[in-house]
Amino acid sequence: MTTHFFLLLAAGAIAGGLVNGLAGFGTALFALGFWLQIMSPTQAVSVVVIMSIVSGLQGLYVVRHSIAANPGRLARFLLPAFVGVPFGTAILSMIDPETLKLGIAIFLMLYGAFFIARRSLPKFERPTPVGDCMIGLAGGVLGGAASLSGALPTMWCALRPWTKMEQRAVLQPFNVAVLALTATVLAIKGSYTGHVLIVIATALPITVIAAQVGIVIYRQLSDDQFRRLLITLMFVSGLVLFAREAMAFA
Repeated sequence: MTTHFFLLLAAGAIAGGLVNGLAGFGTALFALGFWLQIMSPTQAVSVVVIMSIVSGLQGLYVVRHSIAANPGRLARFLLPAFVGVPFGTAILSMIDPETLKLGIAIFLMLYGAFFIARRSLPKFERPTPVGDCMIGLAGGVLGGAASLSGALPTMWCALRPWTKMEQRAVLQPFNVAVLALTATVLAIKGSYTGHVLIVIATALPITVIAAQVGIVIYRQLSDDQFRRLLITLMFVSGLVLFAREAMAFA
């Protein structure tokens, strides 16, 4: 492992771990920009999935009481997602995943820019169980098709009148569960070679520390600040995803 390789590996681990600890999602979006420069796409995704799960598990502990307080809400998102993941992997043969990612990136940027410009954020006060299920299903499909399982649930939760703990009690376990399913599929396909395991072992402690820093910052945020943070990160995530996919097309 060269110095150049280690520095980019560490940079991705810090960026991905910090954002996940802070917001409960975003490891892949912020780490892959570094890791795709030193690893093949399959290797980079295999590593980032494990880092996402590790970061997410730390965040789960923070919101464990909020999860236990309303398990039905989480189930409305998560159970349809498990149905959606196989459909997402199935449609890979019918669509171009790069084109799909570009479309999602543009949508994220428009969404983020619109709500960043607003002085007050809308709040859907009434219960929307059907909407929750549909968002969970769509998140599962996008996870299987483009590794973007958290995009729609994050956008949806940011517009609900939930506290930051309630929002994260949905987003964190949702992402961890979908990514755990993804990791299982990758393991069955033999993606975790000896080299990949060494890279994981190197990046793991850096990711853990960065996620803890993000969690410390998260604890200092008010509910409204957290909602604003999610929307801002949606915009930034869209920019990062758009830049990465545009460079791939070039």
